[in-house]
Amino acid sequence: MTQHAKSWTLKPGAMTLADLRAVWAAPARLILAAEAYPVIEASAAAVQAIVAKGDAAYGINTGFGLLAKTRIPDEKLEQLQRNLILSHSVGTGELLSDAVVRLIMLMKIGSLARGYSGVRPLIVDTLIALYNAGIMPAIPAKGSVGASGDLAPLSHMTLAMLGVGDVRVNGELMPAPEALAQAGIAPVVLAAKEGLALINGTQVSNALALHGLFMAERLLEAAMVTGALSLDAAKGSDAPFDARVHAVRGQPGQILAAQMYRQLVANSAIRASHLEGDERVQDPYSLRCQPQVMGACLDLIGNVGRTLLIEANAVTDNPLIFQDGPNGQAEIVSGGNFHAEPVAFAADTLALAIAEIGALAERRIALLIDATLSGLPPFLVRDPGVNSGFMIAHVTAAALASENKSLAHPASVDSLPTSANQEDHVSMATFAGRRLDDMAHNTAVIVGIELLAAAQGIDFHRPLKTSPHLEHVHHQLRQKVPFFDADRFFAPDIEAAKQMVLRGELSSTCKNLFAPLYA
Repeated sequence: MTQHAKSWTLKPGAMTLADLRAVWAAPARLILAAEAYPVIEASAAAVQAIVAKGDAAYGINTGFGLLAKTRIPDEKLEQLQRNLILSHSVGTGELLSDAVVRLIMLMKIGSLARGYSGVRPLIVDTLIALYNAGIMPAIPAKGSVGASGDLAPLSHMTLAMLGVGDVRVNGELMPAPEALAQAGIAPVVLAAKEGLALINGTQVSNALALHGLFMAERLLEAAMVTGALSLDAAKGSDAPFDARVHAVRGQPGQILAAQMYRQLVANSAIRASHLEGDERVQDPYSLRCQPQVMGACLDLIGNVGRTLLIEANAVTDNPLIFQDGPNGQAEIVSGGNFHAEPVAFAADTLALAIAEIGALAERRIALLIDATLSGLPPFLVRDPGVNSGFMIAHVTAAALASENKSLAHPASVDSLPTSANQEDHVSMATFAGRRLDDMAHNTAVIVGIELLAAAQGIDFHRPLKTSPHLEHVHHQLRQKVPFFDADRFFAPDIEAAKQMVLRGELSSTCKNLFAPLYA
């Protein structure tokens, strides 16, 4: 149903952040490495051996959660797994985006294919077939507490494999049976343990956090560009970016950020124009301390990326099948890898970075519209008074920066017991990851408004030019948004700038400059 220009081979346990970014950004045909199939088959055979032996094993021939002591007869094991999916499909809210669903499916395929989950190759192949056909399960965003796995959202994912409920194809909702039939994919009948393996795991929490991570990367790049542009618009000094200043502190992100700022503003004629005779001794912190603040955000984003990558390659369902049990026999072990605390902590700290990127940008907007600080016309417009200029655009930025402060409150410190106190501590990782999208969009608007304000400031300095890098950004913006010569309907301009931020356009021609971020 969907044609992909690219294909790539998934080696379970060996995905990179670059792989995950690519899947997030656009569909590509997925091929599972051939060496994965023997371990998948061995794990499935181990489950069948346990069933044949007749010993009680959680999730294979028992109930779930507090009902784990309830033994299920063999003839009802398929019904047990189907009932599990139907009863756990209790999500609510807006549907997750295709980009997030692609990540969920990819990570679930990778986890199952490591051979510790006891599912048949048919299950993995069906998920791959759905993915490659562009059939995205309709997964409501709300309903998971991030422990015992993302049970509700992953159940909605699994419904599509059963031919139940709705899916999204090319952005349009349609019944799952119809979509599967058009793609030639047969609905599956789940065998012992397979339903539990599909819905146990942290893939939804992690996909939401990865989505936030990739958005944060774009925000970081864009805000460094707009911050450099604001520096020139306000005729600030690049002396605080001197490498020696940052070397004596030693923070790696700060050192790297200062290097990037030096490159962004290099060869600016505006800067050269006030090297001599400038009475100002020091710039406000929002200009001067950019390497310190953005460098700290850079370090934090890097740490989050490392945690989420480990989780993306992990096996996080329960119970697990190990082939190295006593006497060389397979052994089933119940544990708690489904608890998403690492993801919750990562998402909570990522929220701090997203909030601070926006908070610093908001302060620079306030600086630029204040003629006493920036030396520019009040509110960045000619004939102020008749024109309000950027006055209320800054109010919007302030409102969103304040909203992000509330959204940045950690989710991971909360826990409500579920399943009659069997699941008595949970991570709340799913919400921790989900709220990052709202925060990222808020910050994208703030950075977009700064882009408009800084570009306006540059225009007031003509015929002097800023640096080559920043001149190109200015030109890109002016292709979409003209100079603000008098008050006009402003919201479309802000939306255009926001989209430039979200699409990564501000750094598109200097990607080599930002390459160290991803080293």
